[in-house]
Amino acid sequence: MPLTPEEPQIHESAQGPRVTPATGRTASTPRPVPGPRSAAMPRPGRPGPGPARPAPLAQRPHSAAGQPKAARSENRSAPQIQLIPASAAGALDAADEAVDLLLDSGRAPGDILVLTTGEQHPWAAHELTFGEAAYWAQHEAGDDVFFAGAAATDRLKPRPVVVVAVNGDGGDAVTGVLSGARERAGALLIVCGDPQRINAELGAGV
Repeated sequence: MPLTPEEPQIHESAQGPRVTPATGRTASTPRPVPGPRSAAMPRPGRPGPGPARPAPLAQRPHSAAGQPKAARSENRSAPQIQLIPASAAGALDAADEAVDLLLDSGRAPGDILVLTTGEQHPWAAHELTFGEAAYWAQHEAGDDVFFAGAAATDRLKPRPVVVVAVNGDGGDAVTGVLSGARERAGALLIVCGDPQRINAELGAGV
């Protein structure tokens, strides 16, 4: 059955985080030029200025309730799916808010993968300026939230939570990212974008 966007919620189970982000989205203001990450930053969603690239963000403490259960690996092919309605222009902001809520609810940064169907997330674009090798080394380390675009989907390893920002115009990129995201989400798949379009893609069996 199609997902109902009227009650978008980010939750996993009685033991997992449950949060309810806002549903109204408008076009976002121009994004700042990304700067290097800082260990002092409270979250990875917004790059800030700085003279040099420091070490990755330290993991936030998270409770046992936020840790993935071993039993979930048996059902990784069918993650729980949550829809957050957003325009193409507001999908990145919706994804950032979803990541913040997940971290605040106890999810470890390394549990979360963020994918975009169109424009790269500012963090992904920034990290790639240091070279492909350094960028993918962060993915392999699995210590922090990892941001990637549509072209990189096939190279990504599974994580417990995958957040997708449907910020592209459509076409094969959206279908490919949603299909790859569903395969890589161990427990929870959060999709931020136009509900009608997302339901059509998911209903088509991506």
